[in-house]
Amino acid sequence: MIQFSFLTIQFSIVAARTLLPPDTYITIGWWIVGILTVVGLLVLWRSRRRWLKRGVAVAVPLLWIAFVYGAYFGIYRLEVRHVELAFDDLPPAFDGYRIVQFSDVHVGTLTGSRRQILERAIDSINAQQADAVVFTGDLQNIHPNELEPFIDLLNTVKGKDGVFAVKGNHDYPMYVEDLRQKDDDSYYRMLLDEEICWNNLDNSRFIVERGDERIVIAGMENDGDGERFPQRGNVQRALSGISHEDFVVMLEHDPTSWRRKILRECHAQLTLSGHTHGGQVSLFGLSPASLVYSESEGLYCIAGRYLYVTKGLSGVVPFRLGATPEIVVITLRKK
Repeated sequence: MIQFSFLTIQFSIVAARTLLPPDTYITIGWWIVGILTVVGLLVLWRSRRRWLKRGVAVAVPLLWIAFVYGAYFGIYRLEVRHVELAFDDLPPAFDGYRIVQFSDVHVGTLTGSRRQILERAIDSINAQQADAVVFTGDLQNIHPNELEPFIDLLNTVKGKDGVFAVKGNHDYPMYVEDLRQKDDDSYYRMLLDEEICWNNLDNSRFIVERGDERIVIAGMENDGDGERFPQRGNVQRALSGISHEDFVVMLEHDPTSWRRKILRECHAQLTLSGHTHGGQVSLFGLSPASLVYSESEGLYCIAGRYLYVTKGLSGVVPFRLGATPEIVVITLRKK
């Protein structure tokens, strides 16, 4: 029994680090829908229970509608969500400061016709004419070479004060065995630092000034559970030299770090995260992510300190049902 449990745990760890090509998941989805349809037809043919036959007659068409919509229509939708937040300690010069957040692009999924998902998102981002644009992790699926066809497109993202980014769990070498053994993310960092003209804020900060006043945009490396996902966030390093009086916007891919580390170790007034994708499926307000994460999507507040968890743009599995991809426009206000 103990040996069986150990093997189960080992299999789970390997499965979590083994990703299939995005279209393979859709193929698997078609097989599942097909098998369930055949089972449903057998029930309609063989069963004598009316309630069961009626239930199957409703469930099978709904299954087809949900799968086709999520795989071929839901992933192409885009919501531009506007959030306005007021703070007592925001410097007056930054009243009305606009931050656009996007996350979880997973460019390895956005091949072929799905490239238009990113093109439309970037058009919407630039249309906001934001003061700052922030990206909260998971730019790739598995390997940095996925980024190469998208470098020119990613460089069209514009913010008046710059574009700021942190890494998500998929941006580490954990899904490629050769790179994982050497813990080698040098190619990714080279692309982000030299080819993609964004400000990489892994455990660092950037000061935005307006006259004599300033705010801090800081970023942590991915700070997950340390087992399934890398736990490398360092609050002290990210905010080195920053005064407690400074207004801080913290970027952190994994929202679990907000309660575990950010609220405890610093005064950041606003934290922006992604990672959950809103579960990618959300029905009647329930999603797989809401069963796992205390903060799964949307806005949260504890003692006047805010966290926004975006549903992101994409995912390894190209499927969205009810959890519409989004970019978020956050306007800071002085109380």
